[in-house]
Amino acid sequence: MAKPNKATQAKRGRELAKQDKRKEKAERRAERKDVRANSPRVADGEDPDLAGIVPGPQKSIYDL
Repeated sequence: MAKPNKATQAKRGRELAKQDKRKEKAERRAERKDVRANSPRVADGEDPDLAGIVPGPQKSIYDL
């Protein structure tokens, strides 16, 4: 019986690593999808990054 050469073994290792990476990526995608589905939505259409910001001149950083 002939032994498989190192190139075949290395290729199999690379293929297994690719499969593992794809599986982990699919799990992360599913987790993000669940988080987005269960996160609260902004009802009034206000941007959460801009919530509470008052337009106009701001206090000086030197006036403590």
